[in-house]
Amino acid sequence: MTKRKWLFGVAVLALIGVAVLTKGFWTADKGDAHAQGARAPASRAVPVEIGKAERKQVPVRLDALGTVTPIASVALKARVDTTITGVHFADGAHVTKGDNLFTLDCRVTEALIAVTEGNIARDKAQLAGAQRDVTRYTDLVGKGATPVTNLDNAKTQADIYTAAIKSDQGTLDNLKAQRSYCDVTAPITGLISAANVKAGNFVRQADTQPMATIIQMAPVYVSFTVPQKNLPAIRDAISAGTASVQVMIPGQAKRAEGKVSMIENTVDPTTGMATLRATMPNTDELLWPGTLVTAEMTLRSEEAVVVPSTAVQVSQAGSFVFVVDGDEAKVQPIKVERQIGDLSVVTSGLKGGETVVTDGQLQLSNGSKISPRPGNKPVAQKDKAEAS
Repeated sequence: MTKRKWLFGVAVLALIGVAVLTKGFWTADKGDAHAQGARAPASRAVPVEIGKAERKQVPVRLDALGTVTPIASVALKARVDTTITGVHFADGAHVTKGDNLFTLDCRVTEALIAVTEGNIARDKAQLAGAQRDVTRYTDLVGKGATPVTNLDNAKTQADIYTAAIKSDQGTLDNLKAQRSYCDVTAPITGLISAANVKAGNFVRQADTQPMATIIQMAPVYVSFTVPQKNLPAIRDAISAGTASVQVMIPGQAKRAEGKVSMIENTVDPTTGMATLRATMPNTDELLWPGTLVTAEMTLRSEEAVVVPSTAVQVSQAGSFVFVVDGDEAKVQPIKVERQIGDLSVVTSGLKGGETVVTDGQLQLSNGSKISPRPGNKPVAQKDKAEAS
């Protein structure tokens, strides 16, 4: 009995020791946690890039999709029924107005020309004889040596030969014109297509397929459409001489410049769009007929506030930017009118001169602490440094 009590007492003491040790560990853990909490920072500054809102002269532009169209395009067709004897150009070559392109078989026409020239020579000889008869009979009639009838017959014969010469001359002119059709020359300067017929082919006036096609490459037209509401501003810009057009080709860094040459005289009633046509010099042949391009029409320049487009954020309430206020970022609602390259034109919300966040906005909220990244300067400061 005494032994059992002794074992029970040992067990109670062991339990009490374990409880004391456990309480000590919990107390130590809580103390460490409180100490770490006391050392934790209150908030972290978000690294961002910044730019500058500026007030300056910016162009008023209209952007539209356009198509390059040639000013002149000529389909070459045969004007006589004959055989091709020669092709004098390479497929796709540049040709100059007056270059000989095709030679056609013209032997029959040349033979008819020779016959007609012979007829004219004969008629002229007969006319000369008739005129001598007229002169002779005139003298004889004056002397009363021959009747007037002979003189009248001689005059009639001279008139017949004169008319025959005119008829033969008309026939000769017609044959010479047909002979000229046998030498097909370039009516314009431009780029020629592949020849659809080669030497030895027989061509007819009734053929629907042209022998080849020439397209003028310089200058060219760029046709594009704009909303009808912009027509008054466009007409004013054309009248003032401030309207210009720049054309961009996908995949090309170089731009082509030109001027608006016409506004179509009607507006498409189904779309409400008006068609404009700009003339582009295209001396470097950058614009290829049929190419889909982006036309950028500048109407005028005006003063406005601009910010880098990367600074503009969009929410359900509209567009906004984060304006830098000390070391904090504040939300500033704005209204964006249009974009010009990598800048956005702001019509309300900014006055110019504000510093805005251009990168890192995803980690920001209104009042967030910010820290500009090393080496980052506002746009105005960059411009000033570059100017100096």
